[in-house]
Amino acid sequence: MALQATPYKVELNLTDLDRGVYESLRFTVARHPSETEERLAVRLIAYALWYDGQLAFGRGLSDVDEPALWQKSLDDRILHWIEVGQPDAERLTWCSRRAERVSLLAYGSLRVWQGKVVDAVKGLKNLSIAAVDAEALGALARDLPRSIQWSVMISDGELFVTDERGQHEVPLEWLLGER
Repeated sequence: MALQATPYKVELNLTDLDRGVYESLRFTVARHPSETEERLAVRLIAYALWYDGQLAFGRGLSDVDEPALWQKSLDDRILHWIEVGQPDAERLTWCSRRAERVSLLAYGSLRVWQGKVVDAVKGLKNLSIAAVDAEALGALARDLPRSIQWSVMISDGELFVTDERGQHEVPLEWLLGER
């Protein structure tokens, strides 16, 4: 019997001072059976970081032809393709050919991956890559409740998440491009 996705109810209060975005959002997101709490937290951070009214969660792990998140136009063009994790250079090149803009939120132990991949994709003009601090992500993702209530504030490129355990500063390092 196949394992089922786990639904998470999310209440996200977003204050993005850098872009002038102020939203109170409620939605349900599915956590794939093989997805870690860290990856789910990174998808939520990416959603807040690049929020747009048309941004939607893709099938990601369930369908390799879809990203973690994406924004499509009314005529079904992919305006913004957002990946999370550590995809290889071929995957990033493939994504960049399908979308006007590609963003990657990388996490985990990045030293080896960064040396192999970032240099190989520097020529892609529509790609930006940010890395999430592993320690901050671990603290934020630890024991995620099924009902997530986050207040996210982004100011001067700094990201802060407040949840029932307090405030977490989530440092981002831009490895390529910008937000």
